Amino acid sequence: MRDINAHAQSVRAAKLQELRSTSEKELEAAIAEPVSSLLDQATQDTWPSIRRLLEHESKVATESLAKALSAFEPTGEEKSSMLMNLVNRSRSIVEKKARDETSQALIRMKDRFSNTFGHDEDSLPRVWGEEHDVRAITKAARVASLKLLSVIAVLRLDSDGPPDGVEASLLTLLKDSDQLAIEGAENSETGDSPPSSNNGLSSSTWPGVAPADTMLTPAQCRSLWRQFKAETEYSISQALSAQEAKRHGNSWLPPPWAVAAIVVLGFNEFMALLRNPLYLPVIFVLFLIAKALWVQLDLGRQFQYGALPGIVTVSSKFLPTVMETFKGLVDAGSGRPKESEASSNSARREPNKMAYAN
Repeated sequence: MRDINAHAQSVRAAKLQELRSTSEKELEAAIAEPVSSLLDQATQDTWPSIRRLLEHESKVATESLAKALSAFEPTGEEKSSMLMNLVNRSRSIVEKKARDETSQALIRMKDRFSNTFGHDEDSLPRVWGEEHDVRAITKAARVASLKLLSVIAVLRLDSDGPPDGVEASLLTLLKDSDQLAIEGAENSETGDSPPSSNNGLSSSTWPGVAPADTMLTPAQCRSLWRQFKAETEYSISQALSAQEAKRHGNSWLPPPWAVAAIVVLGFNEFMALLRNPLYLPVIFVLFLIAKALWVQLDLGRQFQYGALPGIVTVSSKFLPTVMETFKGLVDAGSGRPKESEASSNSARREPNKMAYAN
């Protein structure tokens, strides 16, 4: 009888352990995925929804376990102990999932920032234009990221607990950043150093939150915020660049130099000049020739006595001046000025010799 009772007790303990393991696995399957989904959304209703889910699934699991235990005729202490262990197991499952989400807090914050910053109200990719206020959109995206951080920073499984001020404390990071940017700009003009901000986020605990429920300390949240800002600055600068490029692209006026070229040349000639840049040296040479003719003809002095006398005088001098200018350019290019100068000097010396002989 002793051996039979010992064998019966060992078989009973094994069956109870198997029943307990089965109940825990079923409870984890019912809780884990919904809790991960709720924490991924990280809204104001996340923890109330988790508490309701935990209460419902714990109740279903304990009722199922109590019904299965009735076949083993457990004592009251044994039954309450197993049911309490199952309830504690459900809380530990939620805590484990919450800490897993906390380990990826920076990734979650950047994802929330990208979704809010890069998509409009209809979840369509945002095309940056002049109508978008990048500063306001950036602030809204950062607020959404800080709210997500406030959700996963603390474990909130007790509904009767007082409301914590985690979200309000974290939102001061955004206000401090704006204030420091303004004061830094003012102090850069006066040469003073910017004041340091002290908003109580350098401690290791949250006010009104038990240390066991703290998953991210205030100091850790502050460090995550600095890293988050540094890694999202590129997206903001890209948006500003795209907005500036869009603004320039929508401008219907060409650049000032293009307007001047169109006025001087005409639109068709301007487009031809753009298609054939080799025209530029030709235009430059023509400009130099025109400037040389202007100096040679002294047009300003010719037209000071009236338009008609100036036209008559210029028309009589234009062709000889042009020929002389081109001849000077050709002589300068071929090196003939020295020869012509030598011939002219020899011509001047021969009359002098003839006069001396006479």
